Amino acid sequence: MAKKNLPPRKQRPAISIIIPVFNEVENIFLLFDHLKAVVHKLPYAFEILFVDDGSTDGTLRSIKELQERDRRIKAISFSRNFGHQAALTAGLQYATGDAVITMDGDLQHPPSLIPTLIEKWREGFQIVYTTRESTVDEPFLKKITSRLFYRIINAFSDTHVQPFAADFRLLDRSVVNSLNTLEERDRFLRGLISWMGYSTTGVPFTADARVAGTSKYSTGKMMKFALDGILSFSAAPLHLVTYLGLIVSFLSFLYGFYSIYAYFFTSLTIPGWTSILVAVLFLGGVQLISIGFVGEYLIRIYQEVKGRPLYIVRETLNVDSPR
Repeated sequence: MAKKNLPPRKQRPAISIIIPVFNEVENIFLLFDHLKAVVHKLPYAFEILFVDDGSTDGTLRSIKELQERDRRIKAISFSRNFGHQAALTAGLQYATGDAVITMDGDLQHPPSLIPTLIEKWREGFQIVYTTRESTVDEPFLKKITSRLFYRIINAFSDTHVQPFAADFRLLDRSVVNSLNTLEERDRFLRGLISWMGYSTTGVPFTADARVAGTSKYSTGKMMKFALDGILSFSAAPLHLVTYLGLIVSFLSFLYGFYSIYAYFFTSLTIPGWTSILVAVLFLGGVQLISIGFVGEYLIRIYQEVKGRPLYIVRETLNVDSPR
């Protein structure tokens, strides 16, 4: 790919760095110090946009203190916690850079990798994603469930989602503009970005352990995130229910035919209560699962039809209206 030539310094491209944060007061200053050390060496104009996702621990106050020291700091503050994907979406809508980098605020996404992402962008790639090769102190169960999730979604979806891709990535302005036209509420950005296409490359990294605080992704949030990813990019659960219904109906027909044959043409006695109970419980389970799948899709339709905003901004700091 053709390498993007840099214009004179006064016309250098602007890079936006979007950082969603939720109760990360212990990490804010250390993260900024790491970022400042990296961007200071790069010949670009930077804006650092924090998206405060309804923090209650003084995170926004710390961001305001940083902004008094460095005018490149900008912030959006939500009226309540709307979730990580909503925070990323808001950042993408408010960012002004020619390229936009998204990263988490817990220092597990190393700022030292930013020059590599920009270099790949200059080579002509419009999406530069990162993949976690490993994470320091990552629980074994999380590793297994993560592998299982990517296998399931890529087995059933027409859109390939890069396994172990992180929300640490660089997007060209053309990608951001396209992404901002997508209005669906149950957002799975890793899937949406893959679905759009564009020239893509990846950079592996090892995630450090958290410096302070705890992960804000509870088990329930992770399960919802996984479910959103699967249901947003696949109708396979509905197809599975259809196939299962056909199989059960076929087996029921065979069993009924066998029962009639045994009653009229043999001396066998078909056990009644056990077989009936098993059949009822099995069919009841199938029906409940089927209703659950259909319900999940209906809930998403209901959410879309209501048309409520994805987030509500309570306060902004040094930012213009969204693009």
